[in-house]
Amino acid sequence: MQVSSLNEVKIYSLSCGKSLPEWLSDRKKRALQKKDVDVRRRIELIQDFEMPTVCTTIKVSKDGQYILATGTYKPRVRCYDTYQLSLKFERCLDSEVVTFEILSDDYSKIVFLHNDRYIEFHSQSGFYYKTRIPKFGRDFSYHYPSCDLYFVGASSEVYRLNLEQGRYLNPLQTDAAENNVCDINSVHGLFATGTIEGRVECWDPRTRNRVGLLDCALNSVTADSEINSLPTISALKFNGALTMAVGTTTGQVLLYDLRSDKPLLVKDHQYGLPIKSVHFQDSLDLILSADSRIVKMWNKNSGKIFTSLEPEHDLNDVCLYPNSGMLLTANETPKMGIYYIPVLGPAPRWCSFLDNLTEELEENPESTVYDDYKFVTKKDLENLGLTHLIGSPFLRAYMHGFFMDIRLYHKVKLMVNPFAYEEYRKDKIRQKIEETRAQRVQLKKLPKVNKELALKLIEEEEEKQKSTWKKKVKSLPNILTDDRFKVMFENPDFQVDEESEEFRLLNPLVSKISEKRKKKLRLLEQQELREKEEEEEPEGKPSDAESSESSDDEKAWVEEVRKQRRLLQQEEKVKRQERLKEDQQTVLKPQFYEIKAGEEFRSFKDSATKQKLMNKTLEDRLKIEAKNGTLSVSDTTVGSKQLTFTLKRECWRLW
Repeated sequence: MQVSSLNEVKIYSLSCGKSLPEWLSDRKKRALQKKDVDVRRRIELIQDFEMPTVCTTIKVSKDGQYILATGTYKPRVRCYDTYQLSLKFERCLDSEVVTFEILSDDYSKIVFLHNDRYIEFHSQSGFYYKTRIPKFGRDFSYHYPSCDLYFVGASSEVYRLNLEQGRYLNPLQTDAAENNVCDINSVHGLFATGTIEGRVECWDPRTRNRVGLLDCALNSVTADSEINSLPTISALKFNGALTMAVGTTTGQVLLYDLRSDKPLLVKDHQYGLPIKSVHFQDSLDLILSADSRIVKMWNKNSGKIFTSLEPEHDLNDVCLYPNSGMLLTANETPKMGIYYIPVLGPAPRWCSFLDNLTEELEENPESTVYDDYKFVTKKDLENLGLTHLIGSPFLRAYMHGFFMDIRLYHKVKLMVNPFAYEEYRKDKIRQKIEETRAQRVQLKKLPKVNKELALKLIEEEEEKQKSTWKKKVKSLPNILTDDRFKVMFENPDFQVDEESEEFRLLNPLVSKISEKRKKKLRLLEQQELREKEEEEEPEGKPSDAESSESSDDEKAWVEEVRKQRRLLQQEEKVKRQERLKEDQQTVLKPQFYEIKAGEEFRSFKDSATKQKLMNKTLEDRLKIEAKNGTLSVSDTTVGSKQLTFTLKRECWRLW
């Protein structure tokens, strides 16, 4: 459920979310609901409340039980039973429907006007009868007392079809070239048609004579409106016996009293799009006018906007469910829109649970997706020791950092700093105490954080007051009195580090002036201790000498920058010398090597020659050892024996 608010009027969209394909089986739908969070969280108020491609018109039966909608492609009509919250039937048609009308209280008698000049009648069982009108129709209305259907379209004539006699009657001849829309007043039966020339002609069905003519095109042009073409009539609606609303193709809605030819009110949508439909909401005296982009709800007495609804897709038709706050829309998308506005009225009886649901949402507002995650940078991960999680599902890369679960973040932070909660608790207690102290009579005193900066700002303010006393200077806001910078003098995390390299290079003259301010701060602290008061600033002003010394010229500023750079270089040199001394003082310890059992250590050089000897044959090794004189050694230090021998060739003779 998506919630939007305009002018503190909440609008609940009950049709947002993904729609499942019709060809999916129930088993696959259940499996998809388990996997996909968006499908699981959606609210399907009426099952399969959609069209294959586009929905063109939508209406509600008089008893409020059935919702009928037409759409493409293929052309069809669908009827939904609100008591069962499901589709009751679907009928395919031969051509697209321009508009339709429900003649009975339920769905048993329906008349369809097609775009191929055919008029089709449907009964409860299905198709009943089909006839044709001479010209292409655009709209029609049903006159209940005489059982006449009035058709208007691409002709100057208004065709009349009597349903009791089953034949066409003499048409009404208008002065217009074409007629776009029509409507019949339910109180006294007055028939009105909107023409392509921007006029509204009113006829009395009893006498078949025209009784009035309104020039809406001329009255729709106001000083604030910008009109580039002739305003033609695109929407027409009666309310009661004397009120009529007219919508034009240039985006204006005119409200008329039938006793006057001048409009009571002209409301401009400011979009320049044709008005699709106009509805009256009597409980709050509102008018709901819709074009293809937006539905505006405004007061019919003052014209003040009440709220507006702007769907994601273009609108084709809007239907207000009677005696409720539900709004149904036919869109340029397969899904039809269902919106619930509690301010307009209660939920319909068949979905009364919406009232409880919206009340729970107002008491417990739904958290956004980012409320469950914590944004951390790479430096934060290094402090927490979680750099090894980069690339894992626990971290989601986003811009210059990562999103991680808030529960994991709090758990790791508690392990890294187990006393964080105690520090947080102490800070909260300190803030509460300071808030109670702020309610007392305040004296001029320095803050606890950034005292030197506050003293500097106070001195500058006093100097500015002196200068404004002599000559007029443009006054700038003071940081000390600005609430936007209040935390800088309250939270210790904003304490200025004057020993840092950046501060010393950006503020080279601080060394001279800060010493004077530090002396002044010491005097203030001593005075506070003597008076046993917390951080009071003594009344008085700095001397002229101090103020004159603090204003140095640019040359002194450059020299001080160079001096600070030399000091930084000297500090780095001292650090390097200390490192060299530490390296010289370190004593290298000897490394010991273990000799294998059965071997005699002679030198490290013998290992290479020994490796060469191992690659030669036994005879070559014996010759080399005899040449080197190593065969004379018979015993070794570890007690091993060495055997030497020579090979001689002897001949044995047999006697």
